[in-house]
Amino acid sequence: MPRNSLILITYTKPLSKLIGHFEKFPGIGPRTAQRLALFILKQPENTIRDFSKALLEAHSNVGRCKKCFNLTSEDECEICKNTERNQKLICVVAETKDLLALERAREFKGVYHVIGGLISPMDSVGPELLEIRSLVERVSKSEIDEIILALTPSVEGDTTSLYIGKLLAPFTKVTRIAYGLPMGSELEYVDEVTLARALEGRTKLN
Repeated sequence: MPRNSLILITYTKPLSKLIGHFEKFPGIGPRTAQRLALFILKQPENTIRDFSKALLEAHSNVGRCKKCFNLTSEDECEICKNTERNQKLICVVAETKDLLALERAREFKGVYHVIGGLISPMDSVGPELLEIRSLVERVSKSEIDEIILALTPSVEGDTTSLYIGKLLAPFTKVTRIAYGLPMGSELEYVDEVTLARALEGRTKLN
């Protein structure tokens, strides 16, 4: 029996449809999806309209920073435009969620480059599908003191770090953050103290 069959029998069709949409969210199971849907139904209509408007506006107006590929509604993100950030220190992350995790640690004062994933032959993700070429161009055309690789400690993360490290070694110093966590741990779930220590304890690649 399909996972949603009980929901379809128990709830009226519009509610079942709403629950089904919530279940598509990462980390949201059937019970949480039901709670969210029931919560939505209790909200005033104007609150739901504002929420719907916010979703549509974010989907329409949020894109990628032309410099670092972080999410932004402008040509450049707030971090790239911040003159108080060290523009000669670039931290490379896989996704914006990793950038946000590092920002919560309040340790890094440089800028970022979001490559959009990790090299994974099993998933047909090669270097050409990531923002690696743009990173090399960015580094080769600027005076960069250091590149910090902050990629998930996994086979894919290690492969991507080594690949990027070899490409950037001729231009600048390349380091990788230290990890006090098991292989395969996602950066976004690591606590701020561990991330801060990982940045402090970074090591040079080759």
